[in-house]
Amino acid sequence: MTPTPRRQLLRRSISASLSLALAAVGTAAAVVLSSAPAAQAAGVPAPSPVAVPGRGATVPFKEQEAEYAATNGTLIGPNRLYGTLPSEASGRQAVTLDAVGEYVEFTLTAPANAMSFRYSLPDSAAGSGRDASINVLVNGASPKSVPVTSKYGWYYGGYPFNNNPGDTNPHHFYDEARTMFGSTLAAGTKVRLQVSSTSASPSFTIDLADFEQVAAPTAKPSGALDVVSDFGADPTGAADSTAKIQAAVDAGKAQGKEVYIPQGTFQVRDHIVVDKVTLRGAGPWYSVLTGRDPSNRSKAVGVYGKYARDGGSSNVTLKDFAIIGDIQERVDDDQVNAIGGALSNSTVDNIWMQHTKCGAWMDGPMDNFTIKNSRILDQTADGVNFHYGVTNSTVTNTFVRNTGDDGLAMWAENIPNVKNKFTFNTVVLPILANNIVTYGGKDITISDNVMSDTISNGGGLHIANRYPGVNSGQGTAVSGTTTAARNTLIRTGNNDYNWQFGVGAIWFSGLNEPINATVNITDTEILDSSYAAIHFIEGATNGVHFKNIKIDGAGTYALQVQSPGTATFDNVVATHIAQSNPIHNCVGSGFQITRGTGNSGWYSDPPACTGNWPAPVWTNGGVPQGGGGPTDPTDPPTDPTDPPTDPPAETGNLAQGRNVTESGHADVYSASRAVDGDANSYWESTNNAFPQTITVDLGAAKSIKRLVLKLPPAAAWATRTQTLSVSGSTDNNSFNSLKGSAGYTFNPSSGNKATVTLPGTSARYLRLTFTGNTGWPAAQLSEVEAYTS
Repeated sequence: MTPTPRRQLLRRSISASLSLALAAVGTAAAVVLSSAPAAQAAGVPAPSPVAVPGRGATVPFKEQEAEYAATNGTLIGPNRLYGTLPSEASGRQAVTLDAVGEYVEFTLTAPANAMSFRYSLPDSAAGSGRDASINVLVNGASPKSVPVTSKYGWYYGGYPFNNNPGDTNPHHFYDEARTMFGSTLAAGTKVRLQVSSTSASPSFTIDLADFEQVAAPTAKPSGALDVVSDFGADPTGAADSTAKIQAAVDAGKAQGKEVYIPQGTFQVRDHIVVDKVTLRGAGPWYSVLTGRDPSNRSKAVGVYGKYARDGGSSNVTLKDFAIIGDIQERVDDDQVNAIGGALSNSTVDNIWMQHTKCGAWMDGPMDNFTIKNSRILDQTADGVNFHYGVTNSTVTNTFVRNTGDDGLAMWAENIPNVKNKFTFNTVVLPILANNIVTYGGKDITISDNVMSDTISNGGGLHIANRYPGVNSGQGTAVSGTTTAARNTLIRTGNNDYNWQFGVGAIWFSGLNEPINATVNITDTEILDSSYAAIHFIEGATNGVHFKNIKIDGAGTYALQVQSPGTATFDNVVATHIAQSNPIHNCVGSGFQITRGTGNSGWYSDPPACTGNWPAPVWTNGGVPQGGGGPTDPTDPPTDPTDPPTDPPAETGNLAQGRNVTESGHADVYSASRAVDGDANSYWESTNNAFPQTITVDLGAAKSIKRLVLKLPPAAAWATRTQTLSVSGSTDNNSFNSLKGSAGYTFNPSSGNKATVTLPGTSARYLRLTFTGNTGWPAAQLSEVEAYTS
């Protein structure tokens, strides 16, 4: 694996402290754009995954993004560069608060008595995380302190990752906390998250808040067994209640009675094994199972069916409670999932799953299992995985966010998965791999979902003959008819740091063996893809049919072909494709395209075959040109336009995310930190060795008229003057002067930045040469930003 940027040590003058921060990008079409009110944080408008009519989960909350709220904090992003803080934020933007009194303030759009909010704290030096608190104020008064932590985030190194900050590749930065207000707040109420102290954490990054009107607790059903009053479970969480809840469940099965979990937090240190019983709580905000064995860390809270080898379980209902674990690492052999085992003819309904390894890892054979109306948050691995012969089973109307691996997955390892469905789900921010995937499987349906913000090594929707045990010899390969209809994909696909090129929003792989099946992709929107919209790789894929597809915005190509296959395209319309040739295909006639009617914007003959992968260009900072597109996502465009002949015009900071070289750097302060979009990370050259240079490759010749040079904004950075000159080149060999040597003062009280005006001479490579710094014996930059105006 290629290492990604190490977590930054923020060197001020001679002191050092821990910090990291940054954000992202979007695009819009037939989905709702979040808009930034005047005088607010003014984030880039980006389509929301919870506002797509008729698709995705129907959620009980109203979501508000911090980047559009009132704040005196610092907007970070948009940015999709893996390993940066904004890249893992919803919409790839967030707000960082790093001083006492800084806040993000939301205005309620509907009555609410509860909120959950997504945030990030820096890791601790030891990698064990830090605990802190943030105040919640209502209309500026009555602050309530809410605990926050980073112990469930911050992973490093290669798969399956570790908790060592000394390793490379930091990721999985965010977590969520929830709180109830104690009363219902009216629409128009202002709810503020505000920093009261930075002693426990130097910064708090706020991504979003979800506001909810939680219903009153559900009373005990008549005749039900009560785990507290009948079996002595401890609702305070002080004592281990595992055995007592297990006794209640066993009695419920024997007596044919429901088992009720009343309000409380119950310490559970091992699996509760269920079979032929209903286990019901007072609601996921009221009845919480949590805990982990203090000595055997492979044992933790979970509600499991019996394993298939032990006969499996059946006729189980789990309803109206939360399973909130304490899993802080990824160990693939540990069965520390919220729900597991084999559960046939069973239903999971309105369960909140958080801080476990997986929400539900189901090992079959098993049949007719349903997860619905649930929330799966902050997992170290998959949200759901149907594994080993799961059949006729469904996940529907479920909200999934911040999984450490695939959001929703089916993996037919050795035993066929047949007729499973993922429908009407919203899957956001899988940190690794795909939003939704089927590895093998027969007659699979993946429809009416919303997928957004893939982070790394995956796409939004993946259909593949990949991973062990997926092959036609065992009947586990992709077969029959796979249906993917009426899905919306937003900012999906991302760079694969093993392959070193982008993965498409919708992608196919025949790695184990060719896909030879019917795959129907219909009535679907693919919006602002980070790289290609559609992608074929690793062995042949045959029998794919695209119909009524809207592609609006792709960071590289509409179609990236790296393997043989066959596909048909009807009424597929693409706009705002970054590359002027919208197809990359080096397999030539090995991939057969059949074009029907109504297509535009995605086809070219000959296609591109460059041997080089272009840097992605995201659609105008999140807003596609020309507005456009149908207002109903199920209606495809009826008036296609000619395909674009040029990439979308580039605006904004053209240096961000570009390749960069240097004369040298100190410690971990490499030059990539000067173009990562993070004002808190920085490049520092080799010390005591002037002159020093940093060179940015803009990717193509640009007429740059202005550079903005930045140092971290923290007040601990003393005022300093750096002496530097600017030169430009078209070939990275011969450089011409663009700006003579001069001193530029960086003062924290005025933003710690300096502007260098340039004549607009066309150059691909910009080189800054430093000869002095009054604050430190080296060149220092947190950002070099390049603008054409």
